[in-house]
Amino acid sequence: MTALVSISSAAKSFGGKRLLDVALLELHAGDLIVLSGDNGSGKSTFLKMLAGLEKADRLGLSANGLAADAFGYPRELRRLIVYVHQHPYLFNTSIADNIRYGLRLRDMPVEERERRVEEAIAWAGVGPLLGVPPQRLSGGEKQRVALARAKVLDPRVLLVDEPTASLDAQARVQVIELLQRTATGDNCVVVACHDRELLELPGAKRWHLEDGKIEVTGDR
Repeated sequence: MTALVSISSAAKSFGGKRLLDVALLELHAGDLIVLSGDNGSGKSTFLKMLAGLEKADRLGLSANGLAADAFGYPRELRRLIVYVHQHPYLFNTSIADNIRYGLRLRDMPVEERERRVEEAIAWAGVGPLLGVPPQRLSGGEKQRVALARAKVLDPRVLLVDEPTASLDAQARVQVIELLQRTATGDNCVVVACHDRELLELPGAKRWHLEDGKIEVTGDR
């Protein structure tokens, strides 16, 4: 099976200490990968490096005929690989404006842009929240809006950092369902987390980060 993303190397040091030294990993269409590891092990840094948001000491990444290294990350790759922060920042506008933000930056025609926004709102189930100021949303609601904002960009790879941290049971179920629905067809999802429900999710692939290395432990 041809890999959606191939990672030949990903290395990063802080203060002379090696945090990450990862090699030979692949992401495939339909994968839902759960990345575990202790706090401070480098999970967030690794995801940000894959998304081109964190400078790497060494990076070898290829996807869809594009390649990135420590010296350059093609703009086209940023359309394929999208990162969702653990604490997503929402602009103090409307929910719909937050979701359409990335499409406006891409100068997408209005008709296509609004169609995608409507689809993302329905997909994330945030229609009832459209009149709520973003600052009044709960943690789970913010996560769903952030996932809709990422989904509307139609990425091939979605990197999600601790999406269920500090959420109540109902909110966790909603977020996990969205992640499962995203990891289908031509897309894949990588989730960094400590959430046991995610770690034990049937069908998910397990990666574990320890001492800078990632161990692939297979499907559940």
